[in-house]
Amino acid sequence: MGRETCLRCRRPKVACLCPSQAPMETRTRFALLTHPKEYRRQKTGTGRMASLHLASCEILPGLAFDEDARVRELVAAPGSFAALLYPGPAAIDLGDEEAGRAFATLLGARRLVVFLVDSTWSCAGSVLRSSPGIAALPRLGIRPREPSRWVIKRQPRSECLSTIEAIHELLCALDGLGLECYPDRDRLLRAFVAMQAYQLARTARGN
Repeated sequence: MGRETCLRCRRPKVACLCPSQAPMETRTRFALLTHPKEYRRQKTGTGRMASLHLASCEILPGLAFDEDARVRELVAAPGSFAALLYPGPAAIDLGDEEAGRAFATLLGARRLVVFLVDSTWSCAGSVLRSSPGIAALPRLGIRPREPSRWVIKRQPRSECLSTIEAIHELLCALDGLGLECYPDRDRLLRAFVAMQAYQLARTARGN
């Protein structure tokens, strides 16, 4: 008989990492464009973990998103400003004071809707190539204050972050610009650390 699985975090119930606290409310809405490989196979997916801790965060599995009904609804929502969090020369550097102020003026009273590609870096390129409309959205960039905290995985570069770390850094940047209220700055990282600690403990026991 197989192990019982938590239907929320999709982990074995003995290893459930669902938060005991209510999800955090944020002004920013997050839409995680999750590659099928990540959605089906990944049990340590940090995007799913982030969605459990944030009230305005949803997972959209797929590869080509331009015609996805929910994506189109989020992009066209009245009073919203849709953007893609993804590095590149055209990305607005929210860590730069002048660029940050200009972005705050551009956003105005609109609600920020941030799309993130939730996958490995190699699969992220596939999602954007298959979703040119998403790739053409205004891009946001962040300057990680620390290298990735991944212990059980290797990132291609030190500035590459997991999905939950990227959301954390973005919320910090927006909070610094007065565009977000992010009071519990340790919560997402605590969940990330706890997940890895469990995996390491299982490995040490030979499981």
